[in-house]
Amino acid sequence: MGIAIVTGSGGLIGSESVRFFAAEGFDVIGVENDMRAHFFGAEASTTPTSERLVNEIDGFRWEQLDIRDAEGVERLFARHARDIELVVHTAAQPSHDWAASDPQTDFTVNANGTLNLLQAARDHTPDATFVFTSTNKVYGDRPNFLPLEEQATRLELPADHRWYGGIDTQMSIDLTTHSLFGVSKAAADLLVQEYGRYFDMPTVCFRGGCLTGPQHAGAQLHGFLAYLMKCTVSGTPYTIFGYGGKQVRDNIHAHDVVRAFAAFHANPRAAAVYNLGGGRESNVSMIEAIEFCQEIAGQQLEYALSDQARIGDHRWWISDLASFKADYPGWQLTFGIEDVLRDIYEQNVERWTATATP
Repeated sequence: MGIAIVTGSGGLIGSESVRFFAAEGFDVIGVENDMRAHFFGAEASTTPTSERLVNEIDGFRWEQLDIRDAEGVERLFARHARDIELVVHTAAQPSHDWAASDPQTDFTVNANGTLNLLQAARDHTPDATFVFTSTNKVYGDRPNFLPLEEQATRLELPADHRWYGGIDTQMSIDLTTHSLFGVSKAAADLLVQEYGRYFDMPTVCFRGGCLTGPQHAGAQLHGFLAYLMKCTVSGTPYTIFGYGGKQVRDNIHAHDVVRAFAAFHANPRAAAVYNLGGGRESNVSMIEAIEFCQEIAGQQLEYALSDQARIGDHRWWISDLASFKADYPGWQLTFGIEDVLRDIYEQNVERWTATATP
């Protein structure tokens, strides 16, 4: 096999991609400059992960490159042009809360960085599969206008609603409040589609729900399941923002995300778009997630409810996976919501217990 370039290789999906595709026989080049530490503080630094990957993965190379550096990206692709078979683009500013504090950095990382990668791929390796981790935030807050019914522990759609089984890509992205993060990711999403359609490149946008797993840093502004479990284990108080804690998210384990990447790469097409999350098989409300965390950790979480919802945040999101499953019938979820939380707990409990509040 040839080379796989993975941007954001020290992050949750990036590091999972490195390990997966290296095991498949690729030489993997990771592009990672630890912007997570800038976004979320030293505790969220990806450097320890990058160092472990260098030490543990044969054939892995770490390029400390900023994807906003168009010339640097161009040189990287030119250097390896004939051997690049796959580009997995996971690098991003991933928080819609953080984006409002520095819109220019958010946009240049998410939109301009994606453009730099696409153009370099077009110039040097146009037949390489280009996988982009987009987001359901490209739909803005349109899901909030669905006819949701309040139940004991969650908001829910009526069973006869067209999107009860999950929201598909027919939902409009127009005339909604996206958050600035949603806007920058929507720009990148459209660029990936356009390069696929206009230049006939094999590209795909996976519009993710909540992507999660034990490698998540668990920062307050990003990665809510990991952060929720971390707070439960460490005794850190937690705040739920809005909707009485009944907002619903589907959650998909990083391993299942990367398996979807691999399925697409095995049979790519131009300008593909899919919603990707836990779907009806793996979803949870905040209240339900807290109950799971308390049960798994064997201790209570101190939490408070805030009436202040995050701007553009979803009241309810479940992805329709039918389109991807129809195109790639060999792919299925292997983790349910409780499986995900147990994996997060078991792989982090010792470290998080060490920082527990006395």
